[in-house]
Amino acid sequence: MVILGIDPGSLKIGYALIKLNANSFKYLFSGIFTYQKYKFIERPKHIYLDIFNLVNKFHPDEVALEGLIYVKSVPALSKLAQARGAILAALNTDKIFEYAPNLIKSTVTAYGLSSKEDVQRTLNLIYGNINFKSLDEADALAIATTHAVCRKVRQVEQMPSA
Repeated sequence: MVILGIDPGSLKIGYALIKLNANSFKYLFSGIFTYQKYKFIERPKHIYLDIFNLVNKFHPDEVALEGLIYVKSVPALSKLAQARGAILAALNTDKIFEYAPNLIKSTVTAYGLSSKEDVQRTLNLIYGNINFKSLDEADALAIATTHAVCRKVRQVEQMPSA
């Protein structure tokens, strides 16, 4: 099973793909899309196309996103929500899962208030040394990893008891 993790943003979007086998996770690919060169009104179209092309290239079985974060600025929240809308429209699947930032951090590092750098260091321990282009890319891998772990936990919980 291939899992796509996405760290949404209106200026940068991190993405990462992992393969989930019976008892292991394997890092496949990751990267970032950047949108600083576009006016905001143009970004949703580019976000949609980038995510649509990514999904059509790798055909993930499931997709995991970071949930909306608390922001003090209503305009920033509005931009993030619009970017997430473009991402969700491009995914065109019902196999989408959402995880809170603190759950992602606690799943990867065992501490829900870990720094982004701590998350990146832990991911390098799990997957080997990955040269992340940005913290957004590392966050996307953490999101995919969280989904893989939570998916395994749900499978165990659904097993009939003896």
